[in-house]
Amino acid sequence: MSWAGTGDAYAASYAALCAGTGARLRELVGAARGRHLLDVGAGDGTLAAAWADAGWRVTGAEPEPSMREAARRRYPSLRVDDGMLPELPYGDGGFDVVVANFVLNHLQDPRAGAAELRRVARETVIASTWTASPSSLWADVTTRSGLAPASGGRLLADKDFERTTAGFERMLQDAGWTPQVTELTWTWHPSAETLWNSVDGGVAGAGAFYAGLAPEERARFRAAFDEIVAERSEDGVIPQTQTAAIAIDRLR
Repeated sequence: MSWAGTGDAYAASYAALCAGTGARLRELVGAARGRHLLDVGAGDGTLAAAWADAGWRVTGAEPEPSMREAARRRYPSLRVDDGMLPELPYGDGGFDVVVANFVLNHLQDPRAGAAELRRVARETVIASTWTASPSSLWADVTTRSGLAPASGGRLLADKDFERTTAGFERMLQDAGWTPQVTELTWTWHPSAETLWNSVDGGVAGAGAFYAGLAPEERARFRAAFDEIVAERSEDGVIPQTQTAAIAIDRLR
């Protein structure tokens, strides 16, 4: 999946979704107390800025240029480096806390990425992944439109992991972690415009799928989207229940 050029569309849509874990992540690691935190896969900077607002010294690492540009426009004082797993440009134990929110599930080798997160952490490393796909609405739209869903997208069998709390825990153990894994469920309340911004802007799997459609297919997809939004809308938003596994490894 390519995230090239999706920074603004992500900032206008899924950034708020992915930030739904933020309060739990901050609760798990405790007060800042002057500590330095690395946010890996910082995207448009939404979560990194929230850490900074909570008193942390924050560095973001983000490989996609359009994401870094979006972060710098929205949060000019935030440091966001060009850095990508599984080879981050930092020394061993360079940060008190290292966070990767919905990042490992996008890597070709999640275990290598998880091991690298642990390498640059001095005290605590924390990561999350989806255990219930946030793309279920788009699967429903695809079915309603009569289009064939995209095939593929899964990792190679020897690299993949079961998308459950237990499967996430086993994958992290393979990578050298001693994780404590919990599950978090919350409800995101996007507007129809927010949802459409994501797919029209090429964000995530649904955006890539839509980008590859012919004009007539796009029209069918949009019509199906409008129908489903009309059916599910509540006071101008479309509630989306989300579930994620959150793992923390306290190194000392």
